[in-house]
Amino acid sequence: MKAVYYYKLLLTSGRTKSGFAFIAVEKDSSARLWLEKVYDALVLKLYRLPAGWAAVFTALRGLTHKSIKQKALAGLLRDLAVMTSSGIPVFEATRSIADDTSPDSDPQAARVCRLMLEELQSGGTVTSAFERQPDIFPETVRSLALIGDQTGSMGTMLMEAASHMDRIVTMKADVRQAMIYPIFSFATILGAGAFWIVYVVPNLVALFKQLNAKLPAFTVAFLGVASWLSENFLSVMFISMALVIGMVFLWRRSITVRRKGYRLAHRLPISRTLLSSAGLAFFAEYLSILVRAGIDIADSLKILDAATQDLYYKDRINAMRAFVQRGDRISSAMRQVGGFPALMVRMIAVGEDSGTLDRQLAYLSTEYAARLKRTVETIAEIVKPLVIIVAGALFLVLIVALLLPVYDLIRQTMAPRM
Repeated sequence: MKAVYYYKLLLTSGRTKSGFAFIAVEKDSSARLWLEKVYDALVLKLYRLPAGWAAVFTALRGLTHKSIKQKALAGLLRDLAVMTSSGIPVFEATRSIADDTSPDSDPQAARVCRLMLEELQSGGTVTSAFERQPDIFPETVRSLALIGDQTGSMGTMLMEAASHMDRIVTMKADVRQAMIYPIFSFATILGAGAFWIVYVVPNLVALFKQLNAKLPAFTVAFLGVASWLSENFLSVMFISMALVIGMVFLWRRSITVRRKGYRLAHRLPISRTLLSSAGLAFFAEYLSILVRAGIDIADSLKILDAATQDLYYKDRINAMRAFVQRGDRISSAMRQVGGFPALMVRMIAVGEDSGTLDRQLAYLSTEYAARLKRTVETIAEIVKPLVIIVAGALFLVLIVALLLPVYDLIRQTMAPRM
């Protein structure tokens, strides 16, 4: 397991260097040897932080160190893949990126490579260098690096990882672009509603009371709700934020909550389509890469199980692995587990019969990624008129509840008295 050490070193130049280091060792003597080898220095002080302080230091380190963007990470992986495939050792390729000081270089990529160099200098592999930064390199990338280390095809696996990250970036960009308009529109509507509740409604209530106006029942009910929200606005905001934070905390900490959440999302109409398309595209793409790398199906499913975030498919992949280890084909395991469309099961069966499983999976990945993109675009087009309907309904409520009574009061005031 990794421990956090505070160290003070005497360098060969005569200067001293101190800092903190994350080192995956069990004994302090191993950490001392690691530091002396990496920095070519003499360890003057070495102190292992207690587990509690180490957790605090890790959290603070995560706040102070900016994470590399996924697009930049894809570029970093592609640069490493190109140099490695051309015969340059991984260590030299990593050092060239870490030492790059050109104006076009990415400082975050250089920082990531410097941390990788520490691991590589101590005799570690690319996989262990990636494992040292799990917040930077996702599970899928780390698994592909492991395949590269085991099969000697690191350049190919790094390029596969870069292409995988590119597809993820493109997918997220499509979703983000489609959601910009509805999110901005709904935020504007909520902001306008909050302005009316906090500022306009209290003034209208005071006006109606001053004129002793007789108001319709709908207006009285609306003003009552609006007045309560205005008086308790801060409390409502605080409770809402607390509920959101509590839900996020439960989602991250409780696997039971996440499992039930994914099951519910896979039953609702819109979320079911989005999650199914994304999950099936990921399943087919990643399994295609693993099969093409020569990994057997059982081990491929084990790696895929660790990389999958959607617990709905994670449970099914785990169940499939049990059937495959028993000797069943993957298509047969998918039929017995359920949750996979007939198209995918049939094409995988054809791939198993013809020996073209990786190509069938690659085709399925492309197909489901295209379906996801079409679904996102369709939802975006549906949401646009929905925003107009919501805004129109809100405006209608305001007219009926507030503006019509004000108009009646003005009309009654200006009417000639007999």
